[in-house]
Amino acid sequence: MDILTYNFFQNALIIGILASIACGIIGPFVVAKRISFLGGSIAHSSFGGIGLAYFLGFNPLIGAIIFSILSALGIGAVSKKFKNKEDAIIGAMWSLGMAIGLVFIYLTPGYSADLFSYLFGNILMTSSADIILAIILNIIIIISVLAFYRWFTAIIFDEEFAEVTNIAVFPVYLFLLCLVALTIVILIRIVGVILVIALLTLPAATAQTFNKTFPKIILWSILFGCLFTTTGIFLSYYLNLPSGPMIIFTAVFVYVGFLIKDKI
Repeated sequence: MDILTYNFFQNALIIGILASIACGIIGPFVVAKRISFLGGSIAHSSFGGIGLAYFLGFNPLIGAIIFSILSALGIGAVSKKFKNKEDAIIGAMWSLGMAIGLVFIYLTPGYSADLFSYLFGNILMTSSADIILAIILNIIIIISVLAFYRWFTAIIFDEEFAEVTNIAVFPVYLFLLCLVALTIVILIRIVGVILVIALLTLPAATAQTFNKTFPKIILWSILFGCLFTTTGIFLSYYLNLPSGPMIIFTAVFVYVGFLIKDKI
């Protein structure tokens, strides 16, 4: 346990807890609304911002925030206005974001050593600046969900009734997608763009196997997120394997275990 005395490992545990809070709060909304595909598109589109940030020389996570929010607004509009072509258009935006990121990275002089940490995650490279940014994003997410909780649950579980009761469904839906985008930015440093949706959805999906009330699902999602990230971090260090896949392996193993238990 001497590893706990190292600053980089402490940072990894802290960012893991912060990410677990964010994905534990937003994940249940994503799972209940069945918008994981939209979340995946937002995540991959954010890579364009990472590439642009590398090219212009500023923090890649800032670029990811900008692109992910713009993608959330665009994808949200597409999903509502073009239902019959939703899959194709969202898939195009997903691919476009990745393509933009790769082009800017190619145009950037020199070799981007930590590029793969944004694609596949490397929680052990978390810096103090990453933690501060994650704290700020968590505060925004928590305050927003507390303020709009009833509106969010209304559009998730009964959108038609929400419209009848004069809730501005479309703006609230776009705002929810923006919170999903912020959560994705926090998770990118941990599991990367490619695996981010797994960590966003698996804690919530696991919690749903034995909970029916939404507040309890959120609470258990946070706890499962902490379990998955912490266990994955330790496995990553001691097995000398990438952190992102180890976190996802842990999450999938626990989720499948609960599914089997539920069927027995």
